[in-house]
Amino acid sequence: MAAQSDGTVGKALEVLDQVASFGRPVRFAELMDDSPFPKATLYRFVQTLTNQGMLAYDPDRGTYTCGVRLVRLAHAAWRTASLAPIAAAHIDQLSAEVGETVHLAQLDAAQVIYVDKRNAADPVQMYSQSGKVGPAYCTGVGKAMMAYLPDDELTNVLGQQSFHKFTDTTHTSASSLRRELNDIRANGYGFDREEHEPGIICVSVPILTENKRVLGALSVTSTTTRTNLAGLEALVPRIKKTADAISKEASSWHFPAAASHS
Repeated sequence: MAAQSDGTVGKALEVLDQVASFGRPVRFAELMDDSPFPKATLYRFVQTLTNQGMLAYDPDRGTYTCGVRLVRLAHAAWRTASLAPIAAAHIDQLSAEVGETVHLAQLDAAQVIYVDKRNAADPVQMYSQSGKVGPAYCTGVGKAMMAYLPDDELTNVLGQQSFHKFTDTTHTSASSLRRELNDIRANGYGFDREEHEPGIICVSVPILTENKRVLGALSVTSTTTRTNLAGLEALVPRIKKTADAISKEASSWHFPAAASHS
């Protein structure tokens, strides 16, 4: 749930986020159990969002899901705001060459959204999936992006991290994370040392513009039974080459010109 709302629109978006977070059809009573809004206010938002096609209501089951209009907007955003279409061929090639899982991610406020993924030849079950949102403070891609944020923006993002301890190696404070972010910025890459899931490790690099603005991040992910951090670190030059190629293509990409009318 968002930390703050920008008026009515912000509150409505919180409700959309809440419905989407269930990952399944949800009843109004379930929304009410975890809502900061009074029942009448929540009901008004749900009804408005349903009327606008952003939510869909199943009268037989009494449940709400994301609506078709929201799906259409999501597809439009995927084409115009996501790195996924630009990066697809590059991460295809990288995954084929390294034989491991490749993730492409972008920052979504203070979280990470996985915008694309290529599985290894021998896939491993893990949390990350395309379209899924994850914590920034304990993922390789999240730390790679945070390391290159301007100071004021980084302070804001750090203030929104939960610092929940998933494993023995998870950062539990902003101060310890800041120290690692400084190292990542100095080295140009970082690691996930089983910080989110036991046995899952990765090496990650940021995707930056020429002016060092963060576009996203790439990671190569494996398991402790298959390799180690040193083995992943050896892949850094190849991953950086892919990140640079994506950045170059993104910088020259433009929205399609509007068709001329006679």
